[in-house]
Amino acid sequence: MRLVVYNIRYATGTGVSFHLPVPGAGYLRNNRRVLPQITQFLKEQNADVIGLIEVDTGSVRSRLINQAEHIAVALGHYSVYECKYGTGSINNYLPIVRKQSNAFLAAPRVVGERFHYFDAGIKRLIIELELDDVCIFLVHLSLRYRHRQYQLRHLHQLVSTANKPVIVAGDFNTLWGSHELYLFQQATGLRSANVAGLPSFPAHRPRAELDFVLVTSDIEVTGFDIPDVRMSDHRPLVCDFTIKPKE
Repeated sequence: MRLVVYNIRYATGTGVSFHLPVPGAGYLRNNRRVLPQITQFLKEQNADVIGLIEVDTGSVRSRLINQAEHIAVALGHYSVYECKYGTGSINNYLPIVRKQSNAFLAAPRVVGERFHYFDAGIKRLIIELELDDVCIFLVHLSLRYRHRQYQLRHLHQLVSTANKPVIVAGDFNTLWGSHELYLFQQATGLRSANVAGLPSFPAHRPRAELDFVLVTSDIEVTGFDIPDVRMSDHRPLVCDFTIKPKE
């Protein structure tokens, strides 16, 4: 199977112009070229499952286009998405922000999906996608170190109760380095598919390993790549894997 994980920055693009006339101004603007480029890239990957971080599901910024559904239709995939701030957040009432989501796109072999929510941080959504042989959790962790540690504890509880092989993937925002995940990985038995520790951020000249695909011991990673793709501020992760037969 192939899993692609990509923080697409709401398909707003990147580069110097993104920060004009003021830093971060690009978050409020639509870039009509980027979504077709991302869609074409994902189509070429022929992935079984795609986890998308920072997806616009239909605000005025995206010209009311639900980016998750748009890409899924182009790929012939099933899609599931949800606002990443949690049901009790004031962000659910703010224009543009309330459409900021995470999403799974998958070939039609999905058993079910569940939404979980962290107790700490602004970005609280965890999407669990259950396939026949594996459960995949998609996350976008907090920018605050303390909140990330609380969120990892919550993730440990979810992974511990899964009755199938597990993948935890997404943008972990490990601003202090991958050692932040050491205790979490020791407690869960998860290991990184990115054994070389390749950086994924920023896309034009990666220096930080912020994005991860973590797998349990009953999953064999057969290929891993971070392509030189610069349609967002993050580069995508491409992970090929198989489920080991039970002994």
